[in-house]
Amino acid sequence: MTQKVLFVCLGNICRSPAAEGVFRSLCPNVATDSAGTASYHVGDPPYGAMQQAIRGRGFDISDLRARQFRPVDFQTFDLIVAMDDNNLSNIEALRPKGNETPVRLFTDYAPQSGMDHVPDPYYTRDFEGCLDLIEAAAKGLRDSLGGDG
Repeated sequence: MTQKVLFVCLGNICRSPAAEGVFRSLCPNVATDSAGTASYHVGDPPYGAMQQAIRGRGFDISDLRARQFRPVDFQTFDLIVAMDDNNLSNIEALRPKGNETPVRLFTDYAPQSGMDHVPDPYYTRDFEGCLDLIEAAAKGLRDSLGGDG
């Protein structure tokens, strides 16, 4: 059975599509998607500056489009990965009663980073630093799933 992983941030135009893009290249046998807890950018492609930065690292996320996280995602995915505590809280608030799908912080997979969240480059403008952390966490997640998922 193919594992399914969902990456979630606020608007689904920077962190979560970047995480999906990096992770799907590392683990092509894992089904991936990304979403935002807010509806600000539904239907939009990833933010241009993020696309440019991630393209510079050899990843293409131009095919992705923003969507909003929804309760049915708990049934669809085996693991939901949040970029920060606010996203995690917003996800948990939508958890259907009795559902046990794990929701984890992405930085849990990069403990060596010393970070407790993935900073939002839409506000910080640090796309390279964000991608460094995303790449480290994506490798940690890959390893936790047993190599290639």
